[in-house]
Amino acid sequence: MNTKDVLVKYYEYANAGDWDSWCDLFAERMVMDEQLAGHIEGRETLRTMMSGFGDRYSLFRNAPRRILVDGQEGVVVSRITATTTSGDGIEADVMNYFRVEDGRIAYMSNVHDTVPFQVLTS
Repeated sequence: MNTKDVLVKYYEYANAGDWDSWCDLFAERMVMDEQLAGHIEGRETLRTMMSGFGDRYSLFRNAPRRILVDGQEGVVVSRITATTTSGDGIEADVMNYFRVEDGRIAYMSNVHDTVPFQVLTS
């Protein structure tokens, strides 16, 4: 897959709640700097983290608003709309940076407003 195809699948799988396929988009030795979860290394570490993700939300949507690709790099501006299983609503604008190597996400970082997520970390 080329970079744009990988990024499109990233959001497609997330919005379907298909976290195994979503994790498969990442390289085995991937690195992620996630604003809430911190620094993550390794696809299997990520897979373990995501194993209970669907249990925290009754609704989770991450809708891309703009996808920009330049070779192996991409930036996506999106909007997260979610409802936790306890009924709390989350609305947040997000920007993700991706570096794709050999058809897999090798590096990813994100920046978003953390205030809507405070209900999950309180």
